[in-house]
Amino acid sequence: MKMVSAIIKHFKLDDVRKALTDIGIVGMTSIEVKGFGRQKGHMEVYRGVEYEVQFLPKVKIEVAVPEEKIDDVLKAIQEGAKTGESGEIGDGKIFIYSLENVIRIRTGESGREAI
Repeated sequence: MKMVSAIIKHFKLDDVRKALTDIGIVGMTSIEVKGFGRQKGHMEVYRGVEYEVQFLPKVKIEVAVPEEKIDDVLKAIQEGAKTGESGEIGDGKIFIYSLENVIRIRTGESGREAI
């Protein structure tokens, strides 16, 4: 099992959710986060005063998947999160972790059945 964690732009969340649903993924967690990478930050104006925003708002999604679905999940996230034809700076990153075990609290099922 793998845990896939992706940082994406807010407005791409529904596209990523739909892409994952289309390949049979039935559960996902999303968390609002702030951060920066190569995109750095940007300047904004508030009440006539210009200031620098260093941490940009993003969404972090997490999906637990069986090994055999990992390639499909990665492709779905990449296609759903990419902006434009070739993508743009700040589209995000995907992280993949090994997942030792999963336990469904309600039934006590564990492993693959709990996903």
